[in-house]
Amino acid sequence: MYAVVKTGGKQYRVSVGSTLVVDRVEAEPDSEITLNEVLLVGGDQVQVGTPTVAGATVKATVVSHGKGEKTEYTRYLHRRRTRRTKNGRASLSVLQINAINV
Repeated sequence: MYAVVKTGGKQYRVSVGSTLVVDRVEAEPDSEITLNEVLLVGGDQVQVGTPTVAGATVKATVVSHGKGEKTEYTRYLHRRRTRRTKNGRASLSVLQINAINV
């Protein structure tokens, strides 16, 4: 069984036992969270939500928090003939999927 969940403005395909790296969620490590925005549940019979599947949830455990890779981008300012460089690192959380409830 698998599901498509939405968190942090992005969609992820998950199954029981899989590990998922998402944008930071506000929960302590080793705590259990519930993802309520389930867009699709698949398996023997596929259920597609409009926009979400009614009553479907995904239980996950927060494994850890951390930061992603450093990203750098350059912007050229026209007519000023200058270049501006900025960078940043995303705050991420690692989730362990425990159960998919329909």
